[in-house]
Amino acid sequence: MDLGIQGKKALLAASTSGLGLACATALAREGCIVYINGRDAERLNTAQQHIAHATGVQAILVQADINTPEGREALIQACPDADILINNNAGPPPGTLADWDHAAWISALEANLLAPVLLIRALLPGMRSRRFGRIVNITSAMVKSPRAAMSLSTTARTGLTAFSKAMSFEAAADNVTLNNLLPERIDTPRQAFMAQKMVKEQGIDLAEARRRITQTLAAKRFGTPQEFADACAFLCSAQAGFISGQNLQLDGGSYPGLI
Repeated sequence: MDLGIQGKKALLAASTSGLGLACATALAREGCIVYINGRDAERLNTAQQHIAHATGVQAILVQADINTPEGREALIQACPDADILINNNAGPPPGTLADWDHAAWISALEANLLAPVLLIRALLPGMRSRRFGRIVNITSAMVKSPRAAMSLSTTARTGLTAFSKAMSFEAAADNVTLNNLLPERIDTPRQAFMAQKMVKEQGIDLAEARRRITQTLAAKRFGTPQEFADACAFLCSAQAGFISGQNLQLDGGSYPGLI
């Protein structure tokens, strides 16, 4: 299927590895002009080489920390007329209520609520004026299935979900969509971190940790970054113009609820 986005400009936050890099690769494959972002120059160059090898597209590099005003401004200045915005950022670590002081909450809100909201604020008006825009926020399955240990992440990302839903009503008339992708147990460095945490806490080896995790999923396997990225690419497509304000879960069918 031709997704109708060849030549569109795609700006991807935190896209040097994991789901962000997978989404950048998928959009490059569809012919987008891809801007990738990260804080580390070496990781940016490695990601650029990965995308070029996979798609033949030379991604444009934006070295910046999106958790700072200066970093966000660097992204906006690099691609002020983005047609596609993929919001992504590392989630805060799991923990307990006693672990989370004021600084921890501010850090989580800055990274997983304010950074994407302020990028949307900057780029949404231009999308609406050009009558095309696709905004996809990579959030978490915990938005719909909160767990105490992930409360920092859940709280911040739920705020982003509400904001995006509110913005989606007005933007839809201008062919601009805002949607959220909710990953769970996708085989990324983040998932590797969680498995290693189990190894340390439960005294098991890595293979057993991964087995135990997959047994909690209906599909009995991890999802792949490519599967996730292909879903992202479709939400960015011309064909997806009638899908907005939605939360699409990529969890191997594991969510137990109806809505």
